[in-house]
Amino acid sequence: MTTNHIALSISEKFACPLACLLACVVLPLALGGCGEQATLPVSDGFGVKPKLPEPHPTLFPTVNVAPAVGWPAGEHPVAAAGLAVGAFAGGLDHPRWIYVLPNGDVLVAESNAPPRQKGNTSIRRMVMKRMMKRAGAGTPSANRITLLRDADGDGRAEVRSVFLRDLHSPFGMTLVDDTLYVANADALVRFPYASGELQITAPPQVVTALPAGRNHHWTKNVIASRDGSKLYVTVGSNSNVAENGMDEEKDRAAILEVDPASGTYRVFASGLRNPNGMSWNPQTGALWTVVNERDEIGSDLVPDYLAEVRDGAFYGWPYSYFGPHVDDRAKPPRPDLVARARVPDYALGPHTASLGLSFYEGAMLSPHYRHGAFIGQHGSWNRKPHSGYKVIFVPFSNGRPDGPPQDVLTGFLDDKGNARGRPVGVVADAKGALLVADDVGNVIWRITPAKITSANTRATSNAQERPGESSSPSASNAGGW
Repeated sequence: MTTNHIALSISEKFACPLACLLACVVLPLALGGCGEQATLPVSDGFGVKPKLPEPHPTLFPTVNVAPAVGWPAGEHPVAAAGLAVGAFAGGLDHPRWIYVLPNGDVLVAESNAPPRQKGNTSIRRMVMKRMMKRAGAGTPSANRITLLRDADGDGRAEVRSVFLRDLHSPFGMTLVDDTLYVANADALVRFPYASGELQITAPPQVVTALPAGRNHHWTKNVIASRDGSKLYVTVGSNSNVAENGMDEEKDRAAILEVDPASGTYRVFASGLRNPNGMSWNPQTGALWTVVNERDEIGSDLVPDYLAEVRDGAFYGWPYSYFGPHVDDRAKPPRPDLVARARVPDYALGPHTASLGLSFYEGAMLSPHYRHGAFIGQHGSWNRKPHSGYKVIFVPFSNGRPDGPPQDVLTGFLDDKGNARGRPVGVVADAKGALLVADDVGNVIWRITPAKITSANTRATSNAQERPGESSSPSASNAGGW
């Protein structure tokens, strides 16, 4: 569909001269990005002291979508020197998040945004919906979690089973003893779990409702404390910079601490526009998260970031970013909050959509990676030129970021700027290989040292194109391989 077709549909829907003007003039300009582009290399937006130029506000977000095309047969991302990548499983339906069970089984949340509330038909929303569809995020949610099992240890899942179905845009998962917790878009729920089972049929039990409604940012992640007594849940904001009012941001842009026994929760940390991945720092025991920052003030602002999550800390949103940098769009201003806004620990580049986070404690990969952080960067839709679309590694020393980021998995964009894949969740499997969820390629990639990846490499095209075998009648190829 062309921009003119979109403009016509909007003008017919709203049937007023102003809407026609906005649809036919402003919308095509918005879709073209209005000429705004980065003035700094994306690398300037990384590290402990990123460059933060003056804001460049725009009426609409800069739009530079990488159209989703998927992976041609036999092709795959490019691993860093000394590493190789193969397909652990393919043919999934928008795989977003990965969780590895103690027995080595891999759970994959096949999920997308829930349906929007009726009546939310603003021109901005219609433009954004169109852009997200082009980027590969417009498909209905499969609303399920799939179990993958590599029974013969060849680096490829032969067994596949629908583990949980009829969920509500599931994302994060965590196991505590014999209870599996799942973070849906509207609630944290739990299920009984027995090691080795291929399917859970018990109905969900609600632990606590989570902020939902408009759900501008719908993904909810969950991680358990080391002793399992508390759960931590990410809840993104309901807006870009609170343009819908702060009443809609109650318990949002935050990480919540949940008591699973009572279902009560408190705000653990706030001012985090859209936190996603969480992981425990293996050297300090502290909780860390990656956060997607705000839009519409230019391609160079604001960098996403990696931060240690402090109890009671405020990280700026919506009133400021990176500490004292005030965002004048947030009304009324709150200088008292700006004064105590915590500066993030490590910038991850503007508009990189850093979603996945996992500290590496495995032994399969080089010792160079031990204790550092792998980060899945889903990739920009609102920066010229593109940023993200890769998996990176941030080295740590003594529990702190130590050095520039390093590319681990690239090649998700082709030479025409199309997205063959978009990485999201990252996690080490039971053997220490790194798994990467690719929600455009519909693949779970597996990264290992180059010298032991021959089986992975041979299996790549097969895993992308045909179903794996299963020894269980409950396993299925639902969603297509």
